[in-house]
Amino acid sequence: MATDVPMLTDKQIAAEALGRMPETATLAEISERMAILAGLDRGQRDIDAGRVVSQEEAKQRSRAWTGS
Repeated sequence: MATDVPMLTDKQIAAEALGRMPETATLAEISERMAILAGLDRGQRDIDAGRVVSQEEAKQRSRAWTGS
C-alpha cells in the first residue's frame, strides 16, 4: 500500500536542518550542512532522471581517472 508522504519545500528542509543544529553552530557549519543537503538533492534528482551508472562502471571510471 502506497503512503502519501507530503513533499517538503527546499526552504522547509533547510529550516528543519537548521532547527536540529545547536545554537552555537557557526556560519561555516551551517553552510556545510546546506551544501551536503544540496548535494543529496542533486543526487536524488539524478537518480529520478535515470542519470546513474552501475557500480562496475563507476569502478572502471575511477580506475581510468586515478590510473590504478
